[in-house]
Formats: sequence, C-alpha cells, structure tokens
Amino acid sequence: MSPRTGSIGSHTLAFVESPVQLLNVLEWAHTQAHDAAAPGAGFTLVVLSPNDPMTRGQLRRMAELARDEGHTVRWEEARGGTTAPFHTIGGLAPMLRRARRIVMGDPFSRYVQLLLTITRAQDLVVVDDGTATMEFVAQLAGGERLVRWHRRGGRPGPRDVLFAPVSGAARRKLTPNDRRSVEVFSSMPITSAPDGVRITANDFSWTRSRFGPPRITKGADLVGTSLVETGVVDPDRYLDAVRGLAKAHGATRYFAHRRESTDKLHRLAVETGLEIVRPDLPLELIARRGPIGRTILSFPSTVVHTLPLALVGTDVRVAVCDIDPSWLTENASPRAQGFLSGVTGTARDVHRLSAVSAV
Repeated sequence: MSPRTGSIGSHTLAFVESPVQLLNVLEWAHTQAHDAAAPGAGFTLVVLSPNDPMTRGQLRRMAELARDEGHTVRWEEARGGTTAPFHTIGGLAPMLRRARRIVMGDPFSRYVQLLLTITRAQDLVVVDDGTATMEFVAQLAGGERLVRWHRRGGRPGPRDVLFAPVSGAARRKLTPNDRRSVEVFSSMPITSAPDGVRITANDFSWTRSRFGPPRITKGADLVGTSLVETGVVDPDRYLDAVRGLAKAHGATRYFAHRRESTDKLHRLAVETGLEIVRPDLPLELIARRGPIGRTILSFPSTVVHTLPLALVGTDVRVAVCDIDPSWLTENASPRAQGFLSGVTGTARDVHRLSAVSAV
C-alpha cells in the first residue's frame, strides 16, 4: 500500500469537473497527510468529465498527478449523451452511500447537487472552484438559492425551476448540523462564514513542494479570462484592453483560459501580436514550473489570489487590471461589476492597475 493511502481511502469520495478543482483536491489531501489527527490521504477521485477538449486534456494530466500521489482516479464520461448522467449516477450510487466524506469542487454544479441527494456522508468538504467559492459561502450564509455569480439577478429559466427542489436539498445538505460537518478549503479571502462551517486555508504547499522554483524571464506575461465567453465583457472592448496592457507592459505571451474560444484567440494573436499559449495544466503549476515572466498581468480572476501563493518566495509580481464598467455587455448580471471589483480589491500581494484605455 502506498504510504499516502490510509484507511480514509475507501470512505472518501471526491468529485471534480475542472483541472483547478482537481488541483485543489490534491492540495486538500496534502494537508490531510500532514495532519496527525487525519487517518490518511488516499481516496477515490471521480472526474465528471466535460466535453470541452482543452478541459479534458488538462484533466487527463492532473489525473496522472493524482495517481502519482497514491489516489484512485475514476474517469466518468458524465456528459457523453442523453443517457450518460443516468449511467454515471447509477454507477456511483453504491459508493456514494458508503462514503463517510464527500469532497467536491463545485457546489453550484447540478451534477454535484444531484449526487449530494444520494449520499449519507457526515463530512462534506468544498474545495476551491476559484472566486465562485466566495459567492458560495455568501449565499449559504444568507440562505439563498445557489446561483453562479454571473447569472444572479436574472430570471430563473425553465430548467432552473425544474431543478429547484434538488438545488434546495443540496443547499440544506451543505448546511452543517449536529450530524454533519462542512469544511471549505480555500485560498480565497473569506472573512466570515455561516455558523458551523469550518474554513481551512489553502496555501498551495503541495504545488510548491512538487514544482519549481521557476526560472524567471525579464518580460511580462498576460493571463486570459473567459469573461467574454460567459457574456460579461464585450469582445471588442476586451481585445482593446489586452492590446493596451501588452503595449504598456511589454507583454509577449498570452496564457489562454481553457474556456476561451478559438476564434477569439486567433483574433487576439493577429491583432495584438501576442504569442498564444494553451497551457496543459492549471496556471499555478505552469507558473511554478517556469519559465515565467517577472510580471504577470491579469484581469479579475482566481489567479490574482492563487498565483501569489504558488509563487511565494520568488521575485514575480502579479498585477491585476480592473474591469471598466463600459466593457460590460448589456446582458451582464447587475452584480457583475461589484463582484469583479471585489475580486480585485480583496486580492493580497498584487499590484492594482487602473482599467486601460483603448489603443
């Protein structure tokens, strides 16, 4: 048996749908392995695979790292057709009923919410799915329905109404009581939490122990965002902002978000001259392995919180550019500007840039 595989293995079940979620499950397991009171870190990690090729590729690489750490990985083609969810949930049901602890990366996921209705686990752990974790904690504290931040303020669609009972049951299950504990493992600046919810800090110690320190180049790198793809930011304004940042700071590389469209990235390459890099791992690992620019430029996103932790002890500077209200689309959620400003304003150890002008 691997030294990292203890008695927790058959009783802990983790569900992830993105590479970052999987990374943060590994970070959580690393803290468990170093906790004398914990029974061990080996467990079964279930990948609820999406259809997006970039995300699948990164998940495959992250799954290899998880296996190297002594964990069992179960890959589920959870979205491989109309009957796939029934096969996936049916196949996982026995494991869900046996599990004493459930670890999840996205409590907003309808898939995860369905799975929560089956489990009898007395110990629930939510690991970071980026800045959405802050919104989850706030909604849980307010007893609100679980809705992703960029969709809040809009009218619920037919599917939302149909799924409401399941979402409500998941929210109740994620509320701690005398029989059930809830932990949030996060690198986000969560200053308050609902009664009974335990907040554990993620300092990316696993990432720093496995990778780096990186070779640092003299230039600047720019980190992309999927705010255009989620309908929050106008594509033309985004391109202008990227062009302005690259010119002002001498950036030469653009690290694409896994959900950025190919058409948008092609246009960015043609009109800005930036080298488009499609990372095969989450950016925290890419940056830690290096080479990486001495300055990393980003718009409000998870990386303005995570990269300073992953790169602690290096000379890399992370700078975040505000989103100008004029960049937002007419369909953007009424809460979008406030949420994005909060992401920037609460980031630690970053340099804050004003919104760039069109060039």
